Amino acid sequence: MDSILVNKENITKYIPQKAPIVMIDTLDYCEGGSTKTSFEIRTNNIFVKNGIFQEPGIIENIAQTAAVKAGYEVKKHGAEPLVGFIGALKDLVIYKLPRVGDVLKTTVTIKMEVMGITLVEGFSVCEGTKIASCEMKIFIQKPEQTNL
Repeated sequence: MDSILVNKENITKYIPQKAPIVMIDTLDYCEGGSTKTSFEIRTNNIFVKNGIFQEPGIIENIAQTAAVKAGYEVKKHGAEPLVGFIGALKDLVIYKLPRVGDVLKTTVTIKMEVMGITLVEGFSVCEGTKIASCEMKIFIQKPEQTNL
C-alpha cells in the first residue's frame, strides 16, 4: 500500500469541500473502518487567528477525515464524493490548539453506519500529543440515482 493514498494536489477530488474550507492535505491510511489524514496549519488558513488554529478548524479537520474515507470509497466505483453534514458532536475535548507550521495527524474510526447516518470517533495528534477528541454523528446526503 502507498504511504500516502491521496495528496494535497488532488484531495478535493475526494471531498465535497473546496478552498478555503479544505482542512486536510493527505489521506495517509484508509482500511476497514479506520482513516488517517495529515494537515499542515498554514498562516492563510481561515481558522488561524494570531498564529493559532482555532476550534472550528479542528472540528472540520475531523469531519473531513471522515468525509475523505467516504469519497475514497465511492471514487473506486466512479462516483463523486457525497455531501455530509455534522449532525452532532459528543464528548468534544480540545486539549491544546496547534500553531501555524504544526502538522495534525487525525484518525477517525467508524463506530456505526445506519440509514445515511455515520457515527465516528475521531482524534487529532500534534507532535505526538493528543490535542482533540470527539464523537461525531454525520448525516450523508446520497443522490437518488446512486446505487452505493
